[in-house]
Amino acid sequence: MWLLHWLPLPALAMLGRLFGRLLHRFGRERRHVALTNLGLCFPQMSVAEKSALAVRHFEAFGRSFLERGLLWWASAARIRRLVRIEGREHLDAVRGRPVILLVPHFVGLDMGWTRLTLELDMVSIYANQKNLLFNAALYRGRLRFGQSVLLSRQEGTRPAIRAMKAGQPFYYLPDMDYGERDTIFVPFFGVPAATITGLSRLARMTGAAVVPVIARMEGDGYVVALGPAWADYPAPGEKGIEIDTRRMNAFIEAAVLQMPEQYFWLHKRFKTRPAGEKGVY
Repeated sequence: MWLLHWLPLPALAMLGRLFGRLLHRFGRERRHVALTNLGLCFPQMSVAEKSALAVRHFEAFGRSFLERGLLWWASAARIRRLVRIEGREHLDAVRGRPVILLVPHFVGLDMGWTRLTLELDMVSIYANQKNLLFNAALYRGRLRFGQSVLLSRQEGTRPAIRAMKAGQPFYYLPDMDYGERDTIFVPFFGVPAATITGLSRLARMTGAAVVPVIARMEGDGYVVALGPAWADYPAPGEKGIEIDTRRMNAFIEAAVLQMPEQYFWLHKRFKTRPAGEKGVY
């Protein structure tokens, strides 16, 4: 990966897509997960359409994996050229308040993190990887610039809340299946999905503004698009948390439809099922 990061992006992207095709060919389990997810979320698609979309996703994932070398070793100037920020004014508009950056799991999310750390210090929570060498490389690479803070999931959200109150935006990725704890079942593409309610709860506890962030892979680099802070969030009333969580999933659905090949379909998003319902994988 260190050697590859010297290549121009078109060459690196081509190798990444080829690497993704190899993963698709030989990664039987993850190919099955991706196709299952696509079948649940897009039941109107034909088998051929789902298969083609799965291949494009593996290509995008392969690109993002190899292009992490840029984040770990490329100069700040090169990263700025390859990863552009759109909508910075939306973050400036909520300056002085705690901020939650809502970042769905698109393949460019690490590019988004590193590019934003060149502009400001943030806090985020990460999951440890099984491979200790890769885990250490990820951790070191994500903290190359500035004074950002990475917390393990085992540390909980309290340190993140303290950092938010001290002025560090929380780069928050809540759209995975983390089990039954602190979750409710709300639809994701019409399928009940165990979804953590942390976005709503954190906004209520801290008074934070929620600024959506979509990291988009393009042919000549990446775009980190920040949207306006959500109005009327969190919702009032007894069902406010459920309303907020449904709103989050609906927002992610709309973003997925814009670039479905870039969403992280390799994750078992529907692993946790309602009581009495069979597993889907």
